[in-house]
Amino acid sequence: MKQWCLILKINQIFIYRFKQGKKSLKGKANKLLPLSPLPFLVASFIFHPIAANAADITEQLHRQIDKSVVRQSTDQADTLLRIGQQQHTSGKSDKAIESWLQALEIYHSLGDLNAQGLIYDYLGRGYVQLGRYKEAENAIRRRLAIARDTHDFQSQIFALNNIGTLLLQQGEPAASLQTFAEAVEIARHVKNIEGQGLSLSNLGLANARLGNYNKAIKLYENALSFRRQVRDPIGEANTLNNLGDAYLEAGDYQGTIGTYGSALRIAKYSGDRVNQLRAIDGLVTAHSSVGRYERAFDLLQQRLILAQELQNRREELKSFESYAQLYEQLGNLPTARNFYQRAITVAKILEDSKQEVRLLDRLTQMMRKANLTKTSRKKN
Repeated sequence: MKQWCLILKINQIFIYRFKQGKKSLKGKANKLLPLSPLPFLVASFIFHPIAANAADITEQLHRQIDKSVVRQSTDQADTLLRIGQQQHTSGKSDKAIESWLQALEIYHSLGDLNAQGLIYDYLGRGYVQLGRYKEAENAIRRRLAIARDTHDFQSQIFALNNIGTLLLQQGEPAASLQTFAEAVEIARHVKNIEGQGLSLSNLGLANARLGNYNKAIKLYENALSFRRQVRDPIGEANTLNNLGDAYLEAGDYQGTIGTYGSALRIAKYSGDRVNQLRAIDGLVTAHSSVGRYERAFDLLQQRLILAQELQNRREELKSFESYAQLYEQLGNLPTARNFYQRAITVAKILEDSKQEVRLLDRLTQMMRKANLTKTSRKKN
C-alpha cells in the first residue's frame, strides 16, 4: 500500500513538473490531472529508467556511427572513382580498372545502385581501351540490369547501344541488330530524341554489316533528322560517314561524294578530327574508284598534314599506306615502295609488329609481282 501511495505521489510530481514546462498550460500549473491510467506508465518509467535510457542512447549512438561510417565509405569510393578517371585519361586503363573495382565494392556494400551503374559504365570504357571486349560487354550488361531495376530509360538506351557496338566489334551483326532495335523502341517510347538518333544510326550500321545497304540508307537518313534536332555535330558527322559508306557499297557515286563531303565540312567546323579523317578516307576511295586521282592525292595531303599536326603516329602510318596503295594502283611502284617503307618505319616506332609484318608482306608481294611482269616482258 505504501508503495502504491509512493507511486501516486511521484506521479503527481511528474505531471506537475511536466505541466510547468508547457507554456500552453501556464494557467493550470497547480492543477493535477486525473490519476487513472498514468500510475502504470509512471511505474514503468520508475522501475526501468536505466534500461530505457540506455537503449535510447545506444540506438542514437549507433545511428550517429552508422552515418559517419557511410559518409567515410562514400568519400573513399568517390575518391577512387576520380583517381580511376585520371588514370584512364592518362592512358593507364589497367590501373583505372583496379581503382574502379575497389570503388565498386564499396558502393555495393552501401547499396548505392546509381553509383554502381556509373562504375560499370567506366569499367566498360576501360576494358574497351585494353581490347578486353568480353569483359567490357559483361560490365555494360550489368549497367543495363541496374538501369532496368531503377527504371532509368536513358541509361538503358545508351547501355544497349554500347552492347550492340561491342557485338559488332566481335563480328556478331545479327545479335547487334536485335540490341539496337530494342534501344530504338525504348527511345521512341520515352520520346528521347538523342537516343533515337544514336539508336537508328547504329541500327543502320548493323544492317549495312549484314549487306542490307538500302535499308541502312533509310535508317541513316531517319537518324540524321534526330541528330540535327539536338544539334549534335559529332553524331551528325558520324552518321553521314556511315551513310557515305552505304552509298559507296551500293555503287551510288554521287550520293557517296556528297555525303562524305558534308561529313568533312561538319567535322572541320566542329573540330572533330576522327570524323574528319574518316570522311577523307571515304572521299579518297570514292574519287580513286572513278579515276579522279588528282583529287584523291589532294585529300591524302590534307590527311597527312592533319595526322602530323595531331602528332598521331598511327594516323600518319595510315596516310603513308594510303599513298602507297594509290601509287601502286597507278603502277608507280618505286614511289609506292618508298611510301610502304615509310609506313613500316612508323610501325617500328610504334612497336606494332603485327602492322610491320603485314606491310612488309604487302611490299614483298608488290615487288614480286613487278619482277614477274619484267620477266614476262623479257621473254616476249
